[in-house]
Formats: sequence, C-alpha cells, structure tokens
Amino acid sequence: MIRVMATSWPLLTGVMLLMVGNGVQGSLLGIRGALEGFSTFQLSVVMSAYFLGFLGGSRMAPDLIRRVGHVRVFAALGSLISAVLVLYPVLPQWQSWAIMRVLVGFCFSGVYVTAESWLNNAATNETRGQSLSLYMIVQMIGIVASQALLNVGDPSGFTLFVIPSVLVSLAFTPILLSIAPAPVFETTQPLSFRKLYQVSPLGCVGMFLTGGVFSAMFGMASVWGTQAGLSVRDISIFIGAMYVGGMLMQYPVGRMSDRIDRRKLILGLTAVGAAAMAATAFATLPFLLMIGVALALGGIANPLYSLILAYTNDFLEADDMAAASGGLIFINGLGAILGPMITGWMMGMVGPGGFFLYIAVLMAALAAYAAWRMTQRAATPTEETGAFATIAPTASAYAVEAVMEYVQEEAEAEAEARAEEEAREEAAVHETPAA
Repeated sequence: MIRVMATSWPLLTGVMLLMVGNGVQGSLLGIRGALEGFSTFQLSVVMSAYFLGFLGGSRMAPDLIRRVGHVRVFAALGSLISAVLVLYPVLPQWQSWAIMRVLVGFCFSGVYVTAESWLNNAATNETRGQSLSLYMIVQMIGIVASQALLNVGDPSGFTLFVIPSVLVSLAFTPILLSIAPAPVFETTQPLSFRKLYQVSPLGCVGMFLTGGVFSAMFGMASVWGTQAGLSVRDISIFIGAMYVGGMLMQYPVGRMSDRIDRRKLILGLTAVGAAAMAATAFATLPFLLMIGVALALGGIANPLYSLILAYTNDFLEADDMAAASGGLIFINGLGAILGPMITGWMMGMVGPGGFFLYIAVLMAALAAYAAWRMTQRAATPTEETGAFATIAPTASAYAVEAVMEYVQEEAEAEAEARAEEEAREEAAVHETPAA
C-alpha cells in the first residue's frame, strides 16, 4: 500500500481535490437555486443536466484523448470546469445553469477517464487491487470533506463558488507536474444492449435503476433539504452521512456477497431500503433520526452498485468484460439522467417526501425484479463467483473495466490455487510408503 501511495500520490491527491470541488458545487447549487427562486422542477432539470453531460463525456472523451493526448485533455477540461464554477452566480438563470451543468458533467467525465486510465497503467498485477481501493477511499474522503466546506461561506455570496473553482485548478498541479508517463489509451466497442441483457437481465435492469437512485440521492438531496427547511449545516451533515454510510457498508456487503446468492442479497438490501424510504416519505422525523436514514440510504445504494457489477461479472467471459463495462455504464447513465427530473416532479406533487418516495419505488421495483429472476435461473455456486470489488457509481467505464478484469484474474488465481491444493492432497493419498 505504501509503495502504491509513493508512486500514485500526485494522481490520488488531484482526484481528492476534484471530488471536493465537485461535491461542493453539486450540493451548493440546490441551496443557491432555491435562493434564486428556481422551482423544484427547474432545479431537477439542472441536476439532470450534469448526468447528461457525464454520459456524453464517457462516450466522447476516449476519442478526444486519443487525438490530442492525456495531458492536453486534462488541462483543457480542468480549465473549463474551473471557469464554469465561478460563472454560476454571474448567470443566475436555471437555463444557463443547465447548460453549464452539461459542460461540467462532460468535463468531469473526461477527467475521470483520464485519471483512471493513468492510475490503472501505473499499477502492476500485484498492486492493482490496492490502487483501486486507494482510489475509492480518496474519492470518499474528498466527497465527505466537500460537505464540510459548505459551512465556510454564505450560499448567497460568491465565496462558495470560488472555493471549488480554486480546488479544481489546484487538483491538476500535482498531476500535470508528475513525471509519470501518460498511458497508451485503448477503448473497446461496448456489447450491444440486446446481448448484454441476454447475459444478465438483472444486471442491466439493476444498473438502470441504481442510476436513478444514485442521481436522485446526490443530485436532489440538497434540494430536498432546502424544501424541508433544513439549514445549510444540516443539509451538509445529511449528505455527508449518505457518503459515510456507503463507505461503512461496502466491506460487510462485500463479505456477504462472496458467501451467498448475490440475488438474495440484492433482494434483501432493496426490500429493506424500499420499506425504510417509504416510511420516511410519510413521516416527520427529528433530525437525528434523519441522519440515521441518510446512513442507511447511502449504506444500501452505494454497495448495491458494486454488488450488481459483481453479479453481472459472474456471467461474462473474460474477453467480453471490456465491452460489457461500456454498455453497463451507458445503461446506468440513462437511469441517472431521468432520476433528478422524476424526483423533482414527485416532490412538486407530494412535497419533500417525494424525494424518499421516488427512491422507495425504484428500490421496490429492483427487489421485485430480483425476486422474479430467482425463479428464472439457477443460482451460481458461490465457489464459482468472482470476488466483490468496491467501486464508486461515479467511476468511468475504464475503471469499471479494470475492476472487472482484476476480479476475474483474482478468481482464476484462486481456482488454480485450489486445483493445485487438491492435486497435492490426492497425490498424498495415493502415495505409497517406502519399504
């Protein structure tokens, strides 16, 4: 782990600063938009615009990188992000914000593709697992820290827009001054949606629905908090608690997923989540209990993304993993685009509780579909499943591909070790003692 930190610290430091900047602006816009008089639906369009840009960036950034190179793409996209972040208070119209959010989403997607390809190229087969884990930890630290920064300035002023702009600008300094060479970038055409669905129907449906859940959580949570009358401090604590919950639950969910039918775990998590969110939607809870709700929501939704990827990976051939990663990310992105808009519509219909009601509906739908799929396909024996690997829902297809391939390599190595052990035991049984 220390060796990975020593070689990758410029990139990891830059990623953490990027996550802080992105997290601040994501939550701040929901609060500032309400102060500007934007309606809930208008804010939902603004929040959806980010995911539209992110999806477009995931498709176009690889070609851009191949044409002009990693360093130029990194510098250009970083400059655009930094500029847009300070333009929000200058152009306080929701249409302008929506256009800028598309641009920011596109740029962040390209930045993530670049950073993740760089990180994967720097890792060896022995350190790839540690690199991916560190990358996930750094992302979580950055996003949780971003919520604390919401309390250092007035949302109606300029300071909170300048801070993320500065942080994003600083994020590129250690990366661009690093002596690490830029990797050769290669991409693979994604599998057709039809073939991907044939391989894993639950994986495709699950990725679409979790995209809707994730984008609603992290796009509309600040809008919900403002509509519910929470202070900036309470909103930042609520959103931070969602990320902390996701970080805490990754390990126990991963442990369980390697020991039981993953469909049962998907069913159990989503059923509990649906019941909890539905109850919250129609209840008036003290803020301390709402923190518990946030921990539970993040603790279910974040590991669920990794769990569905691991489940889908169990049915993929090694040669199809790179192609499947792009298709899965695209399906997840489609769900993410719709999430904030539908959430905003529901909040407009039933009030702040619509935020939790929407998430409850999606989780209930996923639980029902998982239950039905359990009647259509026999469970994969646990000894034949791949390992669970933690990955953030914001990861690019490049990171998803790296995780899927790493898990497959680990599974093959474990299978070879078991085969060798069984061979030794069999040889020992048949060995005849010397006379």
